[in-house]
Amino acid sequence: MPDMVTIGECMIELFSDQPIESADTFERSLAGDTFNILVAAGRLGTTTGYITRLGNDPFRNYLTLAFESENVDTSQIQIVPGFNAAHFVSINANGDRDFVYYRANSAPTTLNPSDINPSYIASSKILHCSGIAQAISKTSRAAVLEAAKIAKKNGVMVSYDPNYRYQLWDVNEARCAMEEIMPFTDIFLPSAPADSKILFDTEDENIVLDLAKSMGVETCVITMGENGALVSDQKDTFHLAPYNQNKIVDTTGAGDAFKGGVIHGILSGKSLRQSAYIGNIMAGLTIQGRGALGAMPTGQEVYEIYETISI
Repeated sequence: MPDMVTIGECMIELFSDQPIESADTFERSLAGDTFNILVAAGRLGTTTGYITRLGNDPFRNYLTLAFESENVDTSQIQIVPGFNAAHFVSINANGDRDFVYYRANSAPTTLNPSDINPSYIASSKILHCSGIAQAISKTSRAAVLEAAKIAKKNGVMVSYDPNYRYQLWDVNEARCAMEEIMPFTDIFLPSAPADSKILFDTEDENIVLDLAKSMGVETCVITMGENGALVSDQKDTFHLAPYNQNKIVDTTGAGDAFKGGVIHGILSGKSLRQSAYIGNIMAGLTIQGRGALGAMPTGQEVYEIYETISI
């Protein structure tokens, strides 16, 4: 059984470096917040498993083979009638990224509590959940909560990334979903200001930290993009500047890489500070290439740098 289990949605990604309205070709990949974090931890050496639903469209085999290539346990993935979610990513005239999503009523949105195997969750060491998995449908939100309850009941750690997306739901729904899962959360992984401004009415990461701890969460990792991260548990609280030695190519998936690295470190028995440094290196290497997964480094690459850093 895998040490780390995540639950959520993995989409087909179609990328172009041209604006969508004029692009002739798109490069195929795959992405999803919980899957990205799973892959980051897996490449560092953590055993992983994924809970989701896949549609039986032509992309099914591509997704399944991609999961297996990352050594992800797929025993809890259900194949159902329907289509797999997809999104287009392009570079607009201003150099920023544009996203167009096709996910409504896709196979992952039909995920429900019956897909949660209690013994599978109970045998793991950590369950990772996200706000996106809660947002894609009411049944998926119920499945996430059920999984978190099972984990807590069986002494399995729960990590939670609220990952607010305005395209999926309104602020009140997102706050309610966060509040319902926080009592089961051991590691809280929000971003500031993207999550904090919406969910906590503040851009101040220190206020977010205080509020999260008042809700009973012991470990918080608040990512802040180019401003690094604020990391805290009962023993240590510190700011961490971003790790980056080269030109930034694409920041897609940097936060996921960081969080996956932190989770891997914790599961490996390292201190929170050591785990944060691993995540920091993971993110710093990821942004040196294109795509959330394409540039994500191997464990060997990360640990070669980690061993040279004084912590």
